Amino acid sequence: MDSADKKKLRAQAHALKPVIIIGQSGLTSAVLTEIELALNYHELIKVRIRAEREDRKLISQKICSDTGATLIQSIGQIIVLFRLNPDK
Repeated sequence: MDSADKKKLRAQAHALKPVIIIGQSGLTSAVLTEIELALNYHELIKVRIRAEREDRKLISQKICSDTGATLIQSIGQIIVLFRLNPDK
């Protein structure tokens, strides 16, 4: 994915609200399942990660590796993820 594609996705994601919020319990298997479902349905989602900066970075990397999603943007506690659904 090149920078022009990411720029278009960032613009699309601007109006979105976070569909998943990762809280005190951290990244659990149930949360990963919900992220999978949201990516299958929406393709482009926002996730709020309520953790310290270094923990947010590790959690976002784990989400991307486990789901196969691409990290489009990370600002503060919000990350934007994209994964193309070939069935759509």
